Amino acid sequence: MKSDRVCIFPKDVQRITGRSERYGRLLLHQIRKHFDKEPHHFITAEEFAEYTGLNIETVKEFLIG
Repeated sequence: MKSDRVCIFPKDVQRITGRSERYGRLLLHQIRKHFDKEPHHFITAEEFAEYTGLNIETVKEFLIG
């Protein structure tokens, strides 16, 4: 089944990186700061992939499961 989800959450960062959920919150905060976003704005899979240097297809695989 295809996932239509495009937003990244701390639990997703935990699954992708193998780090803690707390690290996921910190990383998403850093990404928001990098892209000059407000605290209530979401981080997209594309922004996460660009910031971390990961392949977008790899990131989307983790969003499906």
